[in-house]
Amino acid sequence: MDFANDPKTAVMQQVRQEAAVQNARQLVEKLNEHCFERCVPKPGSSLSKGEETCFTQCMEKYMAAWNTVSKQYVAKLQSSSGTL
Repeated sequence: MDFANDPKTAVMQQVRQEAAVQNARQLVEKLNEHCFERCVPKPGSSLSKGEETCFTQCMEKYMAAWNTVSKQYVAKLQSSSGTL
């Protein structure tokens, strides 16, 4: 069977791509909500060096946590699907 021309496979691939885009969008929103509010209490015309440092560190920690949670979630899904 030629999976490249299989409509079901194409739809599944499109759904995966859309889910990835949605996840990236959600990550950016959460970063802005969490880190910007935490690191920039009084927005001005530019960020101070301290605000930049705070935002960068917050963003790195948040993304590391996001990746850890995502990996655990995928592992749990794979484990669950293997036992069905």
